[in-house]
Amino acid sequence: MSALDALAADDLHALSAGAQLDRTTELIRAANRIQAELARTVRVAELTQAAEYDGLKSMRSWLRGHARLSPGAITQVIRAGRAIEALPAVAAAFADGRITAEQVAVLAPVVSPANLAAAAEQQVDLAAVDAVLAETAATREHASLGQVVHHYLARLDPDGPEPDPTEGRSLSIARHADGSISGRFELDAVGGEKVCAALESIVQADRPQGDLRTRAQQQGDALVQAADLLLAAGGLPVLRTVKPHVVVTIGIDDLVDPTSGPGAATLGFGAAISAARARWLACDGNVTRIVIGPEGQPLELGRSHRVVPPHLRRAVEQRDRHCVFAGCHAPTYFCDVHHLVHWADGGDTDLDNSGLLCERHHTKVHHGFRIVRQPEGRWRTYRPDGTEILVQTPLLA
Repeated sequence: MSALDALAADDLHALSAGAQLDRTTELIRAANRIQAELARTVRVAELTQAAEYDGLKSMRSWLRGHARLSPGAITQVIRAGRAIEALPAVAAAFADGRITAEQVAVLAPVVSPANLAAAAEQQVDLAAVDAVLAETAATREHASLGQVVHHYLARLDPDGPEPDPTEGRSLSIARHADGSISGRFELDAVGGEKVCAALESIVQADRPQGDLRTRAQQQGDALVQAADLLLAAGGLPVLRTVKPHVVVTIGIDDLVDPTSGPGAATLGFGAAISAARARWLACDGNVTRIVIGPEGQPLELGRSHRVVPPHLRRAVEQRDRHCVFAGCHAPTYFCDVHHLVHWADGGDTDLDNSGLLCERHHTKVHHGFRIVRQPEGRWRTYRPDGTEILVQTPLLA
């Protein structure tokens, strides 16, 4: 650890750009070598059942409990240890720091028992395969390595049964304390192509002027928009006798009070959201009045009614044609009908009090931005500080 302590004491700002890059290269190589030794050690501990010494069943459970590694990191180090045991050339390159633990994990399917048996049956020169994989990992981009591995495995069983694509599909969603979610999914090539095609169509249809979102943000918005379209179409299976929809519960006092803060409303899956977010959802949705007694029991359930009826939406779409926020041209089917004066504040549900806004800009308007329709029909957009957002007129040739 003394070497690491010495490194931590270095003044990095005193180094030249070249020296900083050289240092980065050496640190990456050193980290790779440490990862190689970790994978080798975990593999030996796995074979000797060392985890039993601490009363645990496997190295997977030991790494989770003692090292506090994530499931993904545990799988990577275990797969790497098993791979280098059967691929000496890869193991040597890993130990020398020329390839990463992630690359070795990509190679792991090559040495699965089934693939090793198939290679032996076909008299495949595994040493030659090992050398090619080590060279590819050390000299080519990361994506190329996966393609080489896939090519080898496909050639290993060219006439085998086509796998069921649904067997490899998975989707995991984790819900966080603030109600947000994160997830991970695995799809086969065809399933992935369908998802990418659907998301890309939405990304390309929603590119407002001055869009500064990253690619990841654009695809995240596209995924939510795809859910919006499916829910709005009404073609999804019935969920416990009703069509699936977003449910938000908020007290009437909080709904009409513009000063209501965060946590005033609750979503169907339990997440708490602000009153402003609830008003945004209530702009273009179904509203049901429920009278709650002093002990929290429902006393009266009113009929659900659509805030914006279909004939009004068609009229707003015909008039506005797209999102009316300055610089945005998101199509009508990406948009909600926004009440300029919220119905909870006494605003009328009519054409003059309505405007089309995409999800992103509908959120903006409920958090300080403002849209105004002029008598001649032109829409203007204002920032929270009252200044107008002006869109430059394109130059004509």
